[in-house]
Amino acid sequence: MYTLITAATSAGAYQLKSKIGGENILLGDYAELPEILVSSHNMIRLPDPSDASYVHKMLALCLDRNITALYALRDAENKLLMESKQLFSEYGIHIFAL
Repeated sequence: MYTLITAATSAGAYQLKSKIGGENILLGDYAELPEILVSSHNMIRLPDPSDASYVHKMLALCLDRNITALYALRDAENKLLMESKQLFSEYGIHIFAL
């Protein structure tokens, strides 16, 4: 089981990762990420919240990667995911608002 923190290119993501602690924490972002970090599995690419199917793509990503907790740090992501909190909870995925 993993925890996903979005906005991987921000300092806030690293601060939250340190605060949570643990080894099963993934960082992800829809902004451009350095290829070396993606290929080394230190970060994952996320769908863009401006995509009409964003919520469904995020749900699929969480299910595929066994993510059970999600912290969306960017406002656009947070808004969409909080609106879909019930859907995610039906699959055992908890969305946390900051």
